[in-house]
Amino acid sequence: MSVSAEVDTIRIDEEGVVAFTQALVRIPSVNDPGNGRSEQPAADLVAAKMREFGWNPVVSEAAPGRPNVVAVVDGGGGDGPTLMFEGHTDVVTEGALDTWTVDPYGAEIRDGRLYGRGSADMKAGVAAMLYAVRALQSAGPFPGRIKVCALADEEGLMLGVHHFVDSGLAADVDAAIVCEPEAGEICPVSKGAIRFRVDFHGRMAHGAMPQHARNPIRTAGAFVLKLAVLEHELQSRHGTHPHLGLPYVTPTVATAGDLDQINVIPAYATVAIDVRTVPGVAHPSLVERVRGIATALGKDDEVRAEVAVLVDRPPVDTPVDAPVVAALAEAHTVVTGEQPTYGGVPGTTDGTILTARGGVPSVVYGPGGKWIAHQADEYVELADIVRSTRVYAEAARRFLHAPRPVGNR
Repeated sequence: MSVSAEVDTIRIDEEGVVAFTQALVRIPSVNDPGNGRSEQPAADLVAAKMREFGWNPVVSEAAPGRPNVVAVVDGGGGDGPTLMFEGHTDVVTEGALDTWTVDPYGAEIRDGRLYGRGSADMKAGVAAMLYAVRALQSAGPFPGRIKVCALADEEGLMLGVHHFVDSGLAADVDAAIVCEPEAGEICPVSKGAIRFRVDFHGRMAHGAMPQHARNPIRTAGAFVLKLAVLEHELQSRHGTHPHLGLPYVTPTVATAGDLDQINVIPAYATVAIDVRTVPGVAHPSLVERVRGIATALGKDDEVRAEVAVLVDRPPVDTPVDAPVVAALAEAHTVVTGEQPTYGGVPGTTDGTILTARGGVPSVVYGPGGKWIAHQADEYVELADIVRSTRVYAEAARRFLHAPRPVGNR
């Protein structure tokens, strides 16, 4: 059987995957408990679709009202590896409605595009992975199994994927395809992220008598200047990554004092930092460097520095010749007729945690523009939804049938 004939045996329900994407987009699955919004209705819809497909989804709460939905689809073709498809059900807020020209949750289709919050990030990817696995299952037996995972809270603290890994559900997974929007690029690398909160505790005094104060603002300002030096050192040492660009050390929040009391030197100041790293940057050493800078400056000014690491997500650097990446690249070529383009994820995804904490090789690929996420008038091309569904099905077939030893990863 030729490659093209093999692909043709996997029949995709094109109308079904588009309609299911619409149904998901119509659900405002924002983490907004104050207004009664969460991932719950979207997770319920995913679970219902899985049951319709004859699967047996397991629903577990990563946090109250924030469920993960996981189904294991056995291929019926004997022993083999376990492939995971992963997507998230939460979306960011729609923001100011007057910035939209369509209803953010209307899932309107216009000129071949489906509009709405989460259409690209990533309701289309969730729909595509479900319909791809169903299509592969309908085409006949395959070795091994596929875990289809719709997880909560990717846009926040990634509680869903942490719960998934902590529950031991990643232990038997050989590889994962994360279905985030990447505009057709295969992304085996992702930037890492470290987020710091640095508090400088000084001594409050009257602005007319600064000699009695220990002004934490001066220390915080000196700290921000030192961060620019640190960023330059990192960029000089690690250079520009071909897919991820430069590492960055970015102060994002600075707070101190009270505009209603400008004559008061405050007792404390806070600086928050968003650090983005590339493969090769050692996070533990970088954390100690930031801590050391803050502590030394505080000591010089008789100000106590307190450094907290809020998020620590290492970069992902899955080799291009890893079986899951190779299977995805082959599938992209046979489905689209084009050679794959490799890229990188400028932020972090659930795949970051799967790889860093679960030891699962991951790659990111999915429908939707790479830069359209979180914007007003977010959209996804209908053709992109269908194409990605075909690529997922073919990538799974190739990964699961590939002749290679199967063990504990």
